[in-house]
Amino acid sequence: MAEKLLEIKNLKQYFNVGKKNEVRAVDDITFDIYKGETLGIVGESGCGKSTTGRTIIRLYDATGGEVIYDGIDVHAKKTKTELKAFNRKMQMIFQDPYASLNPRMKVLDIIAEGLDIHGLVKNTKERTARVHELLETVGLNREHANRYPHEFSGGQRQRLGIARALAVEPEFIIADEPISALDVSIQAQVVNLLKELQEERGLTYLFIAHDLSMVKYISDRIGVMHFGKLVEIGPAETLYTAPLHPYTQSLLSAIPLPDPDYERNRVRKSYNPTSHNYREDEEVTMREVTPGHFVLCSQREFDSFPK
Repeated sequence: MAEKLLEIKNLKQYFNVGKKNEVRAVDDITFDIYKGETLGIVGESGCGKSTTGRTIIRLYDATGGEVIYDGIDVHAKKTKTELKAFNRKMQMIFQDPYASLNPRMKVLDIIAEGLDIHGLVKNTKERTARVHELLETVGLNREHANRYPHEFSGGQRQRLGIARALAVEPEFIIADEPISALDVSIQAQVVNLLKELQEERGLTYLFIAHDLSMVKYISDRIGVMHFGKLVEIGPAETLYTAPLHPYTQSLLSAIPLPDPDYERNRVRKSYNPTSHNYREDEEVTMREVTPGHFVLCSQREFDSFPK
């Protein structure tokens, strides 16, 4: 069995809106990520996917729960040196390739920023050579190093974001909807690049996205979020062929296919959270239906699932 790289235990991220309102963006979720795999996280806008990723990497301080990375609690009190070491192991590719790059900095300095912070190069020559190598790794040219972000297309900017994340040689990368702002043809190129880099460097990904078809293509396992809760998680093929939670079934029923006959007859399933009709004494928790396939359900629902 693969080795655990990341353990998320009862993670909570709540935000106060006004004096009395509380938004439970991430509400008591638990899952593991194994070395070398890609775990995809899907769900509608506002379900807590991106907040989960940002809390894991400690852009937000967790309201509760634990994030255990390689045996170390990420959210425990740490010195600047410990945080710096952690930041080198875990990097993030952001959703918006237009807003995530400093428009006043040249590409050379954007990519080399991590090298400078962590002291990974000895001199200017080595720094420039390393940036050129990273640019070529992500399918760009070394001549691009002297340009500014506004001179690039959206797909090229996202490649720059990937190069920046790779600069410090991380083990784990959180890709927060890295293809949502790109054209479909460019999306495929970026996802194929991520897969190639994973094979070459042994990377582990948390891949957050809306596009269910693309998530299936890149992911080994998939987790489905709804209103801050993780409602189902399991192997990608199992989740697509035998979804059990009604919300997962609803999401999958919305995937369009380039087949007119199928589209004319496709039955879209709606989901109403109140349809579960839980009794007050029922415990609703993640239960393992088949090996590695967990569903948020009551014991009554669990007994009704095909095993």
